Amino acid sequence: MKFALSWLQALLDTKADARQIAEKLTSLGLEIEGVEDASAALTQFRVARVLTADKHPQADKLQVLSVDLGDGNPLQVVCGAPNARAGLIGVLGLPGAVVPANGMELRKSAIRGVESNGMMCSTRELGLGEEHDGIIELPADAPVGTSFADYLGSDPVFDVAITPNRPDCMGVHGIARDLAAAGLGVLKPIDAKPVAGSFPCPVNIRTDDPEGCPAFYGRVIRGVKNGPSPQWLQDRLKSAGQRPISALVDITNYVMLGYGRPAHAYDLAKLTGAVVARRAVEGETCLALNGREYPLQPWMTVIADDSGVHDIAGIMGGEHSGCSETTTDVLLEVAYFTPANIARTGQALALTSDARGRFERGVDPAFLDTGLDLLTGLILEICGGEPSDLIRAGEPPLARKSFVYDPALAGNLGGIDVANGEQKRILAALGFDVSEEWAVTVPTWRPDIDGAPDIVEEVIRVHGLDAVPSTPLPRADGVAKPTATAAQMQERRIRRAAAARGLNEAVTWSFLPTIEAEHFSEGASDSGAGLWTLANPISEDLKTMRPSLLPGLLAATRRNLDRGASTVRLFEIGRRYLRGVGGASDEQPSLAVVLAGEANPRGWATGKAKPFDAFDAKAEALALLAEAGAPVENLQVMGEAGSQFHPGQSATLRLGPKTVLARFGLLHPTTAKAFDLDGPVAVVELFLDRIPARKGPGSFARPHFAPPALQAVTRDYAFLVPASLPAGDLLRAVRGADKANVVAARVFDDFRGQGVPEGQKSLAVEVTLQPAEKSYDEAALKAISEKIVAAGAKLGGVLRA
Repeated sequence: MKFALSWLQALLDTKADARQIAEKLTSLGLEIEGVEDASAALTQFRVARVLTADKHPQADKLQVLSVDLGDGNPLQVVCGAPNARAGLIGVLGLPGAVVPANGMELRKSAIRGVESNGMMCSTRELGLGEEHDGIIELPADAPVGTSFADYLGSDPVFDVAITPNRPDCMGVHGIARDLAAAGLGVLKPIDAKPVAGSFPCPVNIRTDDPEGCPAFYGRVIRGVKNGPSPQWLQDRLKSAGQRPISALVDITNYVMLGYGRPAHAYDLAKLTGAVVARRAVEGETCLALNGREYPLQPWMTVIADDSGVHDIAGIMGGEHSGCSETTTDVLLEVAYFTPANIARTGQALALTSDARGRFERGVDPAFLDTGLDLLTGLILEICGGEPSDLIRAGEPPLARKSFVYDPALAGNLGGIDVANGEQKRILAALGFDVSEEWAVTVPTWRPDIDGAPDIVEEVIRVHGLDAVPSTPLPRADGVAKPTATAAQMQERRIRRAAAARGLNEAVTWSFLPTIEAEHFSEGASDSGAGLWTLANPISEDLKTMRPSLLPGLLAATRRNLDRGASTVRLFEIGRRYLRGVGGASDEQPSLAVVLAGEANPRGWATGKAKPFDAFDAKAEALALLAEAGAPVENLQVMGEAGSQFHPGQSATLRLGPKTVLARFGLLHPTTAKAFDLDGPVAVVELFLDRIPARKGPGSFARPHFAPPALQAVTRDYAFLVPASLPAGDLLRAVRGADKANVVAARVFDDFRGQGVPEGQKSLAVEVTLQPAEKSYDEAALKAISEKIVAAGAKLGGVLRA
């Protein structure tokens, strides 16, 4: 939210400068994002008088001006503005000055053969408005030769970040209230006098949707003259980033930005019959002020008359009934709309506005009469006219929350002992009512206050968060006991292992676009209830809780590849969110890995670049499962990784037929296309909650390594096995043949071809044997070999000659 210092000073009697105000706002929790002073960029521009204006000898639309800066040495300037003439007082940019609008540095130059010593500037060129039809015309008494920055005066503009829980500060008046409570001035009373009507309101105003619009107030003002708003009003709107339109529109925007009270003015001549707040009817649409037509749903609140919908209530008015230069009679509307309904409507229509930002946070329900009085008074002052009686339809929710507060909580919860009298002063300045018994009643403009801890926050932030002492926590003597849980230790180990293997950690949203979540919704619901969808999402693209970490990583992969990355190796540890039996929520710890692009770049030794394949994914899955403490030697490789995976190049790793610890492989081409990915993409998904916990304390601490006293022995075995036999099954059988002596086994060759019968393959296995008490003799090695051969025979394997 933006506003000028002069606007704040109109509501707050203060002598503080811009720096002091900015520091105090930040300490109050209203963080300053920037302070801009337009005059700071205008120091090299001067107030100048045009002495003569002659036609340019080489151009019909240019003039050669003689410009006086008050020093008796006129400068020659070439100008193309149609309003340039002798006697005009404007603004001259001297050589070396930088034009704020485009960053151009002015220089002495020749234009069509005539020397020009600067530029006479328009309002837009100086960044002071949008007018650019001619150069600025200053009053006749403007001091010639003075710096235009000094003439204009300094009026810094504050840009304040308002958090969603502070709807009271969505207007300059609310910010002024906070500063006054902090001792930076005195809050001025709102200058809103009740206006008596001189005739009955000719329009029937009512609310037929008390749930969406509990209160709807309005009155007619006839005989107004709409035109440009006064300069002071335009200046304030410009400081807030608003473009002045017309007096009637500017006044409603001014009350919204100044007091956080959105309102609307309708051209009475464009309305037919009663004006009603009601629910939309199926099939109705609204042509909004932004020129777009929005389809409405039956639960949305609208403002309509007998001819149809004119306004998406609380969000944006319609084109049909807006005020114009010919408007003479207006209907003012000030209403209270339910915040949740406004937020839901805005999200469904993907429509944002200043009014929506205030209504969905919660405007002050007690400000309807005052807001209408402000609007009426300003319109009568600026546009003239005659007001009607006020009509009030419905009742705003004026109930105020109240609870007993213990002032000792400021020290117990906030860490600062604030005197009771000071606490009462702060609360009173913020609008709270405090009784002698410390019964605190919350003002209507603070819907965020729900209990005593919120009161402590108010007291402490106004008293000063910088006054909170730094108090070290007590620590017991001796070595501190570990506080991390087994699950936390497991995640740390996996994270370090993944990084050590060359993977880059990513952190993606827990919310997904629904279409991306649906690709991985298979098996996400035991009850068939579907995905978890948020009722109040950040945006329509982030409304579904992720059933897998893979969609977020795939989107990140696409962004990296689009930006020229030749290889992408990403991993993430987080939670996936499932919908269980009966709709119960469930979040499960998971790890996901995505490998895309080049596994090995092209080179003289490797030849062409090699893409990632399913075996790369399997290697990552096994390595990370081992770090997580899974019994990888007992895992079985089985199919059915899921419809998102390539059916011939994917599998699962299981403990038994039902417990799936991981799935890996290449993405199905359809899934890859859905995420706009080309080429093979290898992925891994580990289900950390399914890994059986190790027994005993410190289960994830590595045992101290003690090298064996005797040297290990390796032996190679080549088995002829059925071509359909997984190599992992053979390795598992070999390892289990003699657990006391076989410590490792790995396949180092898979051959199919000449010398190998049809339907079979040759698997060569390297077996590592470790003697314990004495070295092996020939008899011991023969006995072990016989056990290994026998284990292979059980799977149909025959030792090759």
